[in-house]
Amino acid sequence: MSQITTHILDTTLGKPAQGVAISLHQQHGAEWIKLAEGTTNADGRIANLLDKETVLPIGIYKMHFEVHPYFETLGITAFYPWVDIVFNISTNEHYHVPLLLNPFGYSTYRGS
Repeated sequence: MSQITTHILDTTLGKPAQGVAISLHQQHGAEWIKLAEGTTNADGRIANLLDKETVLPIGIYKMHFEVHPYFETLGITAFYPWVDIVFNISTNEHYHVPLLLNPFGYSTYRGS
């Protein structure tokens, strides 16, 4: 399993959000360097965003979720065109970064 995993749950539908493009970035000064990208599967997950062997160094990271196309496919005009979750990696442990999403709000937490 990748050191970084994620999933998206559409809380309005009570279902996983399939087909959402996600990218992982590392902060370098004022810039963000893209490290990986993928698309959520039928279960709303990306389990292999990074290779199993990749261990990210301590630092600040961002997951960028392109949610506009997902809601557009459902015929819903959403308030947020994308969601950026910025987080700190302080150990070489596994980090799960879930997104609970609806057209007018979102929340996240450090999962397991």
